[in-house]
Amino acid sequence: MTRKQDTGGSNTPSIVSTSAHAAMSGKSEARIIGSAVAGLSELALFHPVDTVAKRLMSTEHRTIVLSSPGQTAANLNSAIFRESAAEGMGRKWGSLFPGVGFGAAYKILQRVYKFGGQPVVLDAMTKRYGSDLDEKFGHKTGRTLLSATAGSLIGIGEVVLLPLDALKVKAQTSPEQLRGRGVVDIFAKEGFGLYRGAGLTVMRNAPGSFALFGGNSAAKTYMGVGEDGMRATWTQDAIASCVGATASITVAAPLDVIKTRIQNRPFDSPESGATIFRRLMETEGVGGLFKGLTPKLLVVGPKLIFSFTVAQHLIGYFEQKLK
Repeated sequence: MTRKQDTGGSNTPSIVSTSAHAAMSGKSEARIIGSAVAGLSELALFHPVDTVAKRLMSTEHRTIVLSSPGQTAANLNSAIFRESAAEGMGRKWGSLFPGVGFGAAYKILQRVYKFGGQPVVLDAMTKRYGSDLDEKFGHKTGRTLLSATAGSLIGIGEVVLLPLDALKVKAQTSPEQLRGRGVVDIFAKEGFGLYRGAGLTVMRNAPGSFALFGGNSAAKTYMGVGEDGMRATWTQDAIASCVGATASITVAAPLDVIKTRIQNRPFDSPESGATIFRRLMETEGVGGLFKGLTPKLLVVGPKLIFSFTVAQHLIGYFEQKLK
């Protein structure tokens, strides 16, 4: 009997440890798989849309002429399709797929990091600050603030992926800057120059990610998701993602325009964000800070809503399956 009790006592910690490790492993795997599938799906469906938005944001002259619809159409055609503006629809459509290689690397890594990493930061912050925020703001508001803050911190760290984003933007808006150059050559010669605009990226990502995850969490709280262990449906995930994405895109729009123009500059002719901001205000006015916002909300918005919805739902699905 004594030997049996000793054996049972010695095995218990091992069993608990193994179970905890398996649970953590399953949760991590679920976050990686769900986010990666979301990134791949988003890239396949929305890369041309992203190209259109980036080209509109990097166009430094007025494209909308209210008194002349014909001129507006010509300006948009030139801004969106660039050297293929005079070609047929087939060539025009094909011109919207530059930088898909950089786009794949950036998008998958970004989504895994952002959508898979935010829950990790949120779990850590909830353990440390959850009870304090619940006491000060109430449970629902406290959890929303935690989710938003965790998202903001993750957004700041996203700056590490800036070189891939910069190369994707250049391929979409100024492909001549990359023509005839290999990836290794670009990274070797440009080095930290690929992090140009890092400060603005942080300034854009922090409030943008705060609004994305905060809006998403607030919407789910309003719909009662999470109460009594209730898991969100596809529809609830989509509605919550829509609220978060709309808030995020709107909040980040001004800095997104400046960031895109910084990344669009030639490697050997950089300009600071302050210089670009001053010129934008002089030539385009305040409206220039929100250039591309309407197509982003109408077209890029669904892209973010789609990937965020897919990531959230698949992460929840795989967490249950991999328990």
